[in-house]
This record gives sequence, C-alpha cells and structure tokens, in this order.
Amino acid sequence: MPIATVNPANGETVKTYEPMDDAEVERRLQLAEATFRTYRTTSFAERAEHLNRAADLLESDNDEVARIMTTEMGKPLAQARAEAAKCVKAMRWYAERAEKLLADEVPDEADVKDSGASRVRVVYRPLGPVLAVMPWNFPLWQVIRFAAPALMAGNVGLLKHASNVPQTALYLEDLFQRAGFPVGCFQTLLVGSAAVDEILRDERVKAATLTGSEPAGRAVASTSGEMIKKTVLELGGSDPYLVMPSADIDRAAEVAVTARVQNNGQSCIAAKRFIVHTDVYDTFLEKFVAGMKDLTVGDPMDDHTDVGPLATEQGRADVEELVDDARRSGADILCGGERPDGVGWYYPPTVIAGVEREMRIHREEAFGPVATVYRAEDLEDAILIANDSPFGLSSSVWTRDEDEMAHCARDLEAGGVFVNGMTASHAAFPFGGIKRSGYGRELSAQGIREFCNITTVWQGA
Repeated sequence: MPIATVNPANGETVKTYEPMDDAEVERRLQLAEATFRTYRTTSFAERAEHLNRAADLLESDNDEVARIMTTEMGKPLAQARAEAAKCVKAMRWYAERAEKLLADEVPDEADVKDSGASRVRVVYRPLGPVLAVMPWNFPLWQVIRFAAPALMAGNVGLLKHASNVPQTALYLEDLFQRAGFPVGCFQTLLVGSAAVDEILRDERVKAATLTGSEPAGRAVASTSGEMIKKTVLELGGSDPYLVMPSADIDRAAEVAVTARVQNNGQSCIAAKRFIVHTDVYDTFLEKFVAGMKDLTVGDPMDDHTDVGPLATEQGRADVEELVDDARRSGADILCGGERPDGVGWYYPPTVIAGVEREMRIHREEAFGPVATVYRAEDLEDAILIANDSPFGLSSSVWTRDEDEMAHCARDLEAGGVFVNGMTASHAAFPFGGIKRSGYGRELSAQGIREFCNITTVWQGA
C-alpha cells in the first residue's frame, strides 16, 4: 500500500510520500536510543510542561488537524474536531497525574520486616524506545492515548502510522517538537507494514503497542514473543448491545444508532450486535431501523453529515461481502445493504435481522455502518449470544434492574461493561479487551505502567 493521502469522499490522491529508506530509519533509531538516555532522567515537572504545551498547541490547531483527519480517512468533520479535543483532555490528564500514578510504593511494614529488610520500595522506571503501530480510524486519539502516558513515564516513542494517514502522522511528530520535547522523543517512521518486523527485532526497541487487525496483532505478538519484548494489543471488536424489558427503549434505540455509526461505523468499540429481549424486540427494532434510515450520508466536510465514506475502497468491499453473504444465507436486510451510485467509498447505514451462526457476519467484525439484530428469550440467552464471539473488547447493557446489571458485569466476556450508555474510552479508565480483541490495557494508571520496569528496591539493615 503506498504512503499517501487519498480522499475517500472522491477517491482522489491528495499527496504521496516516499517511504523512509533503511539509512533514515537507522538514523531515527540511533536518535531514539540517544535521546532516551537523557530524557529518562528528566523530572515529571519538565515532562508535564512539554505535554501541557502540546495540549495547548493542539487546542489551537483543532480545526486544521480535524480537516486533515477528515480528508485522510473520511470521518465527519464535527467528529474529527471532537477527537482532537479529546486528545487535549487526555494529555492534560496525564500531565497532571503521572507523577502520582508512578510514585514509589512502600509494601506493608510487616512484610518488609519479614523479608529481613530495613526498607523496601517498588519503583516504576521507563523501558526505552517503544514502537507504536497505529490504525487510521482514530488517527489522532489512538496515538495520543499511547504517547501521553509513555512520554510522561520517561519513554520515547516511534510511530509507525497507517499508510493512508501520513499527514496526521507527520503532524504528531511536529506537535511534540513544537511543544519543546527533546528531538528524538517522538518520531514518525514513514514506512510500510513490511518494515515493522525488522524494526521490532532491533534491540534498541524495547516494547511495542499495536491497535489494528487480528493478522497485524498476530504478527507483532509473534515477533515480540520471539524477541521477548513487552506488547500491548488492541485488536478487533464485535461489541454486543443488550436491551432488556426494563430499559428506556426510546433512549436505548436512539443511542444504538450513534453507537453503531460513530466514525462511519469504523470503530472497534462501536456496538455491532444488538441483542434484544423478545418482549421489546419489535418495539426496539422499529425505532432503531427508523433512526438508521433517518441518518444523512454525505460529504464529511459538511457539518450536517452523520455518516461519511468508509476510509478505503477495500474496506467498503469487505463490508459489502459480509452483507451479501448474510443476504445469500437468508438474513433479512431491513434497511441499506446496497452500494450507492457516485464517487467516493460510501456505504449506507444497514440493519440485518435473522442472522444465523453459520453466517460470516456472526463471527467476523463488520467495520462499517452495519448492525446485526438478535432476538433473546431472556437475559441468560442474551449473554450466551453476546459471548458467542471470538472478540471481547467491550459491551453495552440497557436495563433498570440492578440484578441484571450485576449479572452482566459478572458474566459478559469483555474488557468493559457499560450500563445504560454506549462504550467510550476515557483517560481515567483502563481500556482493552480479552480473547481475540487483544491483551494489556491502555489509559488510566494501568496504561502508564504497561511500559515501565516495575523494580523492587530492597535495602538491608
């Protein structure tokens, strides 16, 4: 895949970049290693000053960077502006809290005495250069939620961004340099995916984080396992959205529409499988389909647009294949399901009922504005359907029954359970999944500690 900005709204190539050659990659690896030696000794106050400055600059650049993101991957401009604003909040959150999150810990006094020590501390120290392999769907947020905690912990970052968002990738390197971080703290590597393996094998790279597809996750995990390097993986998701009879059905249906089509349906944590109790199934479905039909599909630069184009031509083809397979297998297409005429990689909001286990869309992630709806006999049946997936990223549950809330929190196989609200990520809370959705956690205290050497310092009498 070439490294280029191709506008998905019209298929036109805006700008093309030559991949960095081996010499340039080597220069940047050397710089990362050298910078880490000194940057690791800087104070939290110094790092926070730079990160807060980066937040201020991004806040000022909001409209500019939002337009870059929309041009590169097609999200509605209003959502791109919101993404940039979310990044600003996360940077300030880590700038304020990192020192406390990574403060030395003192074990229980009795345990210290029992070990024969006079003093024991547990300290968090940075690992070194961390390689981040990031996707195009949230081209700013996915990077910032790695970079903000990693830089505050004293690590340095090497970004291998998706090849269709090079302008966003270069903007990020420039942002951190303008903010005053030492040269080499955060570098963008304009390289193709084939170059990742060799970079990951380099001894100067100490760890890796990847958000992306299952195949990409397997490749990074395999090489990292061979090299015995720490990784955090956030992969696909096919999140369930459970609706029980006690729920506010109007609100559940309204939020369901947003939860499915956010970011043009191209979000790992978007609700994708809507599992509805039989007693409210017909009512919910009528409202949900009406809401999906009412969405405005069009130019993502227009503030009145709800759903823009899919990011790539292949991405649209993949969604079409899943829908067509379901149709051929007997599923009911309640709205959408047909590629529109005209330029751009658009696909309409689509709702599919009558899904069976043998259909591809039951097992695979639909990365576009396509929803599948299931009828459940009771809560146990709903949870069985929800867990019948290779993925386990997050989930959403709509009920007013406290026992049902507790039951779902206990039994749903996911990294998150959101009750009466749609799944979202927030700097203060750990984010990640289980099963084929990956491992490790981003954000919160857990996220900043993922790429730290947790060291026990034992002192004798």
